[in-house]
Amino acid sequence: MPTPTKGPRLGGGPAHERLMLANLAASLFEHKRITTTVTKAKRLKPYAERLVTFAKRGDLASRRRVLGLISNKGVVHELFTDIAQAVENRDGGYTRITKIGNRKGDNAPMAVIELVLEPVSAKQAVVAEATAAAKRDAEKAAPAAEEAPEAEVAETPAADEATEAPAAEEAATEEAATEEAPAAEEAEAPAAEEKDAK
Repeated sequence: MPTPTKGPRLGGGPAHERLMLANLAASLFEHKRITTTVTKAKRLKPYAERLVTFAKRGDLASRRRVLGLISNKGVVHELFTDIAQAVENRDGGYTRITKIGNRKGDNAPMAVIELVLEPVSAKQAVVAEATAAAKRDAEKAAPAAEEAPEAEVAETPAADEATEAPAAEEAATEEAATEEAPAAEEAEAPAAEEKDAK
């Protein structure tokens, strides 16, 4: 948390300020947006964002640390489950302050502080989706690459058999040609004799 400002702290002492910020943060996490003075909103912003960062870690130590500041277990549970999941792709800037004019009674400047739960941006969402798809494709290709050497080993005997098969076919063709050649010569010989006889 940033160093507190010197002098009066939101109209009370340091303990009162800690309790006030904890209650504002609990209300912010419960309702997702609250209306308060600009000064309180500016003091709440780093406090709430730090708690969201703890929630994004999600471990038991972080949960206990947040429970030490916010005593409502229901709000802490919502922070660690819903809000942390909604902002997991966001690197910071979990809150937004919008000034809304002055309060009617004492003319104090007012602001709305809200959680930014929208996706980071359409372009970044598309890039993240493409990166995830490329990673999945790479994971699918890795098992296929591991299976490829086994397939090559299995294909090697088949390739040898394929090489042997044409050689056997060529040998059979040569044998058939040699068998046909004498038969053709024998057939030609009587035909030649008949021509000679005529």
